[in-house]
Amino acid sequence: MFQIGLTGLLGSLGAVSKVVLLLLFVFSVVCWAIIFLKWRAFSAADRMDHQFMALLAKAKDLDDLCRQVRRMETSPAAILFEGVMDRVAGLRGQDGAGVADRQLVERTAAHLSHSQLARLESYLPFLATTGNITPFIGLLGTVMGIIDAFREIGAQGTASIAAVAPGVAEALIATAAGLFAAIPAVIAYNYFLSRIRRTAFRLDTVTIELMTSLSIPTIKAKPIPVGAQR
Repeated sequence: MFQIGLTGLLGSLGAVSKVVLLLLFVFSVVCWAIIFLKWRAFSAADRMDHQFMALLAKAKDLDDLCRQVRRMETSPAAILFEGVMDRVAGLRGQDGAGVADRQLVERTAAHLSHSQLARLESYLPFLATTGNITPFIGLLGTVMGIIDAFREIGAQGTASIAAVAPGVAEALIATAAGLFAAIPAVIAYNYFLSRIRRTAFRLDTVTIELMTSLSIPTIKAKPIPVGAQR
């Protein structure tokens, strides 16, 4: 007999369906935890980035700005700026001529940019994986539930609606659970990717502004004298 209510419905499920629902529940809980944590991380990063970009637009002395942004630990743009400025100071101190190699500075900026984007992208692959596989896990539970329903029909010797409907309804719970886990994961993954693209654009803007403000020339390799070539 078909049991009404969530508790009775879950209690009537088979072992395979219960395992599938438990697995989907774990995926869903982890996904919502990641969504909450990444939302906080992106909100803090965007807020500090906007503050840094405002300071950069008004800054007249980059060294003074570098001292101001040391407190902006959650701003990818500020971390990129600080890292490039430290690299420039180190290069100028090494050669003693006050000139930094543009290619080295560009590689430093690219490395810092990639590291900041990788930090923001952490745990996002789990959202993508959840969005891809949980519908199939739910479908597996549905298929196994329908198989059990048909076995019950065979045992009862009747194919009436009263005999078929309960088993099919129980089986479809797994599909609904899979979609419930997948839809928020896909939406959150695409949303966070759009925010990462905006962050990457800001990092590119900071890099261009730094190269323009520092006026770093490209250091060419010295030609080897003809007589020294072997």
